[in-house]
Amino acid sequence: MLYMILGEDAPDSLAKRLAARPAHLERLQALLAAGRLILAGPCPAIDSPDPGPAGFSGSLIVAEFPSLADAQAWAQADPYVAAGVYANVTVKPFKKVLP
Repeated sequence: MLYMILGEDAPDSLAKRLAARPAHLERLQALLAAGRLILAGPCPAIDSPDPGPAGFSGSLIVAEFPSLADAQAWAQADPYVAAGVYANVTVKPFKKVLP
C-alpha cells in the first residue's frame, strides 16, 4: 500500500538539512531503485522553487510499504529525523487516484 510521509522542519534547521541531505537522498534512491517511490521533495518556505536562506518548511514523500508500521519505522529512521531537521513526522495511508 502507499503511504504519505510529511516531515515538518524545525525552525532554523536549514544548515542541518543541508548536512544530512546526502544520506536522506541515498535512502530515497534505494526506494526508487526498488520501484517503491512515487514522489518526494521539499516544501519551500517561501513561494519560490529556490528559497535560498528562507529554507524549507518540510518534505513530502509518497512511497509503497508493506504496512503502516513499516512506513512509520522507515520515516523515523530518516537522517533528517536523527539530525533534528524534522520537528514532526506524520505518516498516513495514501490512495492514489490521479494520474
